[in-house]
Order: sequence, then structure tokens, then C-alpha cells
Amino acid sequence: MQAHPLRLSPGDDLRLALEDVLRQRKLRAAFVIQGIGSLSVAQLRFAGNDDPTELRDNLEILTLAGSISSDGAHLHMSVADPRGRVFGGHVAHGCAVRTTAEILLALLPEHRFSREYDLSSGFMELVIRSEPPPE
Repeated sequence: MQAHPLRLSPGDDLRLALEDVLRQRKLRAAFVIQGIGSLSVAQLRFAGNDDPTELRDNLEILTLAGSISSDGAHLHMSVADPRGRVFGGHVAHGCAVRTTAEILLALLPEHRFSREYDLSSGFMELVIRSEPPPE
């Protein structure tokens, strides 16, 4: 495992930027250990909903965690609005960084993550495989 601290800048798409890290490093598995920062737009899919809900405000990222594979990311996040109300859910594309996002990734060069349909859950679920690290 390799620790990889990352800072995102204003306007960056949070999810796309994290997915790009794996592509740029030619890796197939990572975990987001934690993330903090701020957003101007959050796209969160709440439990049981098919589509994300857009939140537009000065939002603070309280928690950010999840897995990243070559087929995309599975991230969950909680954010607070200026009144202290907290919202959380699955991170969709379109979350725009407001001032910064500080994230710690655990890069896993000896693993490959993928998402495959799971009969028991009815969803695309994480599949973990071991593989030699890239050269």
C-alpha cells in the first residue's frame, strides 16, 4: 500500500479527479481513506434513489471515503451547509470543489478492483483480485 495525499483546486470535479489519479498512475485499485474541504455543488444520491440530488451552497466536506477501480469510483460523503444541516450519500459526478479538497488515498498496486453484478444484492459490487504490481 502506498499513501498518496492529494489536494484538489477550485472548480475540480471531485469524483473525476479521484478517478483520474488511477488512470494517470496506471493502477486498478485504491481506497479513499478520508477527505475534507469544501464544495460549491454536491451531487449526492441518497439511499433508495436512482438519481442524485444537487445541493448548491457553501458546503463543508465532513467525511469522504470509498473505493476506486478502473471502472470508476464508489464513494460516500457527508457535507454540511452554512446552517449546519448535514447531508450524506453516494457521490455522483459533478461535485465542484469550492476552495480546496484535501484527500488521502491508499494506492493498492498489488490489487485489481472491478464491479460485477451480484445476484444476491442485485447491484454491481466490488470484486477484489490480487495481481503483480505494474512495472
